[in-house]
Amino acid sequence: MEELIDIEKERQLIQRAYRNLLKTLKSDLTNDDRTQIRLAYELAVDAHSKQRRKSGEPYILHPIEVARICTEEIGLGPTAVICALLHDVVEDTDITLAEINEKFGLRVATIVDGLTKLDGVYDSDNPQAENFKKVLSTLVDDVRVVLIKMADRLHNMRTLGSMPRHKQLKIAAETSVIYAPLAHRLGLYNIKSEFQDLSLKINEPELYNEIIEKLTVTKAERDRYINDFIKPLTYELDEIEVPYRITGRPKSISSIANKIKTKQVPFEEIYDLFAVRIIVDTEEGRKEKLACWQVYSIVTDVYKPIPERLKDWVTTPKSNGYESLHTTVIGIGGKYVEVQIRSERMDEIAERGFAAHWKYKGVSNQQDVYDAWLDSVRELLEDQNGDAIEFLQDFKTNLFNEEVYAYTPKGDMIILPKGATALDFAFSIHTDVGYHCMAIKVENKLVPMSYKLQNGDQISIITNKNQKPNEDWLKMVVTGKARSKIRSALKEDLKKQGLIGKEMLERKLENMKIDFDESVDTLVKFYGFQNRLDLYYAITINQVDLLLIKQLKVDNKKLILPEPEHVTDFNIPVSPKNNLAISKAGLLIGGDPAEKYQYSLANCCNPVQGDDIFAYVSMGGMKIHRNNCPNAANLMSSYSHRILKAEWENKTNNNFVTELMISGIDDGPGVIERLTTTISSNLGLNIRSFNIKGEGGYFEGKISLMVLNTDQLQVVIRTLKALKNVSNVTRMEG
Repeated sequence: MEELIDIEKERQLIQRAYRNLLKTLKSDLTNDDRTQIRLAYELAVDAHSKQRRKSGEPYILHPIEVARICTEEIGLGPTAVICALLHDVVEDTDITLAEINEKFGLRVATIVDGLTKLDGVYDSDNPQAENFKKVLSTLVDDVRVVLIKMADRLHNMRTLGSMPRHKQLKIAAETSVIYAPLAHRLGLYNIKSEFQDLSLKINEPELYNEIIEKLTVTKAERDRYINDFIKPLTYELDEIEVPYRITGRPKSISSIANKIKTKQVPFEEIYDLFAVRIIVDTEEGRKEKLACWQVYSIVTDVYKPIPERLKDWVTTPKSNGYESLHTTVIGIGGKYVEVQIRSERMDEIAERGFAAHWKYKGVSNQQDVYDAWLDSVRELLEDQNGDAIEFLQDFKTNLFNEEVYAYTPKGDMIILPKGATALDFAFSIHTDVGYHCMAIKVENKLVPMSYKLQNGDQISIITNKNQKPNEDWLKMVVTGKARSKIRSALKEDLKKQGLIGKEMLERKLENMKIDFDESVDTLVKFYGFQNRLDLYYAITINQVDLLLIKQLKVDNKKLILPEPEHVTDFNIPVSPKNNLAISKAGLLIGGDPAEKYQYSLANCCNPVQGDDIFAYVSMGGMKIHRNNCPNAANLMSSYSHRILKAEWENKTNNNFVTELMISGIDDGPGVIERLTTTISSNLGLNIRSFNIKGEGGYFEGKISLMVLNTDQLQVVIRTLKALKNVSNVTRMEG
């Protein structure tokens, strides 16, 4: 009886979730839309009926919630809802793409295929990167694939609590490195902020909870402040006779955390904790700009502005379509307040991004903002034989937050990521212009190809048909397009030169009566190259001794590699007598004692016993990193298959290296004495290195010392903070 009651409760739960989904859909759905949505729902319910999520709830609740996010939070229509409901059926159930195509048509089948991961046995060094490349290849045909993928990832992040800790870290890293910037690039600012906040919650739960607690405690005070700030503005805004609304909101948790880290100030000293948004309801077009500037004039009449913080994305929208005026003013009590001014149309684009962009396409003069970006993604995908990791790294550069604006001699504006170079500019004009770029002028003055662009630069490219890319060019560019095109050109050059090496190898194997096609990949591995092309080129330039081939065994005209002595899932070098001093600290890797492997503590983050850690597998051994290491997100997002769980088993008397940054008021030689006496004499710790500099009454020092564990480290930090004229003490992350 109890089991029947539970089944009935789950059925009601599923139906309630489906009704909530239907409420978010627009009322102008056609009968065919309603029929197709119902059919997709019933098919998904039946297909997932035996499946449950890690939390124990019925799996079908996940696709229903993804569909709701698509329509309510992103603004997509009925086709996306159907695809969201079906997004896991091909991957996780017996339903085939052919059945989807038959029941819902080619478009739905294509989108569902884009959302379906590659076969789990796909022969790839990085199936994660291959999967993402597949998703992106469908993006250029139908952006709904990526938008549904964003909704899928958002719901997964919201319900990540039931996953094992090491999996949470991998998913959070991939989210912060790829999905959050992608959400920004598609104009989904709310989703981007939530991605960053949820990633912070996983990676640094103590900092996240501390900020949440302080925001909760100060909420009433902030609300009062915003109301007091708005009051004098409303008197002035009422007189312009343009409908408007004002909202106030705190900065995102992740942006507050970022300020705490970068500016090294406590929560209480962050003054611009909140932003005020003024949204005017006016005709679309030129009048929107006039209304925004009129409101700006009123705001800066009432409150003193900080001129260098004015950001005008109304005159020149961002490359993702974002339009708004941002200014920071000095509010009541000297507190900084960011004010955002925009129209209702601009606000919808800011909230809904790409989906809203198409609704208003043609209204502003930036109607093709996404087209150029999608073209750049298409160009990255053109190299079908390219390495998936290289593609992922190149794609990341297309997800820039900050931009630089440069101009052609004819006055055409080119938007590139901040930090882009003159050579990046050449490739952004046209691939051939980049290939044959010989010299570059900025304002008619010759500059190096590596010159970093500044806003407003006018760039002239001088080309020569005999010019071609070289290896050094890769060091001069940052954009994915430029890097991809340069690599393609270099590979073509390698292919031409590699033909000589290939012919030499064919002759050698023929003389040894060895089958070339059956043995060439064995030789690639034997000589340690990544692919055949690199091997051929190395033979051409005499970097390979072909006589070494005789060391290999031959079986039926086929070369055979010798069996390795130690083989593990990741080809981890094994060493029974490695790192004995550290092994006494009780370090476990993948559940095994760490001394089983060759490993070391990463210098980029200096883990200390008690830190949350993970192991990264490389060809030469393992590196143990802190979870909040500056390199952690990139390693986990790009090389998740090489990440292993690591943990401290028990506390010991081993010492670990850690580095602290200390700053404060410079009151003379007494600063050094107080610091060294406190650390060495009072706390009894060994200082490995100490660098300090003082200027204008301010000092900053870096101290490397040995500690037993994180508990002792926290005692050190608290003790140093309590010293006279020390204002801040933080652990260095890298």
